[in-house]
Amino acid sequence: MQQDILINWSPQETRVAVVEHGAVQELHIERTLERGLVGNVYLGKVSRVLPGMQSAFIDIGLERAAFLHVADVWHRQDNGEPPAFARKNGEPPVPIEKQVFEGQSLMVQVIKDPIGTKGARLSTQISVAGRLLVFLPQDDHVGVSQKIPGAERDALRARLQALVGDKASGGGGGFILRTNAEESTDAELAEDIAYLRKTWARIKEASLRLPATSLLHQDLDLLQRVLRDLVGEGTQAIRIDSLEQFQRLRAFGQEFMPAAAAKLQHYKGERPIFDLYSIDEEVAKALGRRVDLKSGGYLIVDQTEALTTIDVNTGGYVGARNFDDTIFKTNLEAAQAIARQLRLRNLGGIIIVDFIDMVREDHQHAVLSEFRKQLARDRVKTMAGGFSQLGLVEMTRKRTRESLAHMLCEPCEACQGSGQVKTARSVCYDILREILREARQFNPREFRVVAAPQVVELFLDEESQHLAGLSDFIGKPISLQAEGGMVQDQYDIVLL
Repeated sequence: MQQDILINWSPQETRVAVVEHGAVQELHIERTLERGLVGNVYLGKVSRVLPGMQSAFIDIGLERAAFLHVADVWHRQDNGEPPAFARKNGEPPVPIEKQVFEGQSLMVQVIKDPIGTKGARLSTQISVAGRLLVFLPQDDHVGVSQKIPGAERDALRARLQALVGDKASGGGGGFILRTNAEESTDAELAEDIAYLRKTWARIKEASLRLPATSLLHQDLDLLQRVLRDLVGEGTQAIRIDSLEQFQRLRAFGQEFMPAAAAKLQHYKGERPIFDLYSIDEEVAKALGRRVDLKSGGYLIVDQTEALTTIDVNTGGYVGARNFDDTIFKTNLEAAQAIARQLRLRNLGGIIIVDFIDMVREDHQHAVLSEFRKQLARDRVKTMAGGFSQLGLVEMTRKRTRESLAHMLCEPCEACQGSGQVKTARSVCYDILREILREARQFNPREFRVVAAPQVVELFLDEESQHLAGLSDFIGKPISLQAEGGMVQDQYDIVLL
């Protein structure tokens, strides 16, 4: 799949769009003041151990304590057995209270950014990513990416094992060959091995020198990760609109990733780079609930704390010969659109897709097959089940950072994130009840209602009779004051 990568850089924010056939497929944003933590290595301090949850809270110097689960605790066995977090023959791992204790200093790595009210998730197994390899310094395993065909994997593993060597020869450590290293030479691999071992030596040295809660190692910034993680064989060009960052990125790429650096271009056009493919418009659409399909159908995307639901509707599409074909074609188009929206919005966790009900099993199989095919293009790990008894497709997508909506938006002050506010009439009736309640407790000269203009307008028009009736009943005048800064369901009752 041919793609272009566009980079819009400013001192406060870096935005990267991956475009295929003129359509935005992925959007990555990194803000200088809100840079992600995944990959960072810290010298943490155990602040609390929770045996009941088999987890611990670790202070790594952030606002919220980070979270370490027993499944993420690396513990090498002296008898050559697998690490404690790897269950063997159904046996439970070693309890966390026997592995860590309060006040202990512990080297940890962030594997999930803080999301919402949850702190960062940690692991004690450290991995350092390079251009071609991932280094696992606490391990001795040498592996090859699952995406590389099986026939080539054994040969690549043997090559890598020879380059890594063993502890006796001053080598050792675990390495995983990344997908983009399939065609690399021994010299390139040896260079990456040396770079990763040098990085690990710096991390170890810092852990002995710095106090607890210190940052020992920071992962590459978004610009550098573009070359390391996003560039592939199908990438035609990487265009960046900042000359200074272009030069910095080219220097970094020529040293570590010459093939990727060769695709770098400095964009000099007068139009903003994101205007080339209307990317800002796509971002605005990705923040909305409704996604229109070309056929006339549409999706409704609702994101909550627990899960994300996606509902497919035929809308105005009536183009097929019969109703079954209309539903089938809408669902096929939706399968492609949903996979793209997951990438674009960076939705993670549990996702429930409600395709339009299909009677024919061959239609169900075809839609599910197309959906899984589109999900396979995702860089992030996904798992999708079949149709449930209720006709729903349940899936998961690994969540490592905030979704696009959570990064760019915040809950509405008026509705507190519910997406709804009370009608003006409901607010009027709330005010009438509140005045009656206040009149029973206090004896002011007058009640003054301060409310949004649309509420005051309703009191002066359709609800004037009810307001006058209440005034007669309590024997006090009620005056109205419109306040333009108030939202519809806000009001104040002033006792004069």
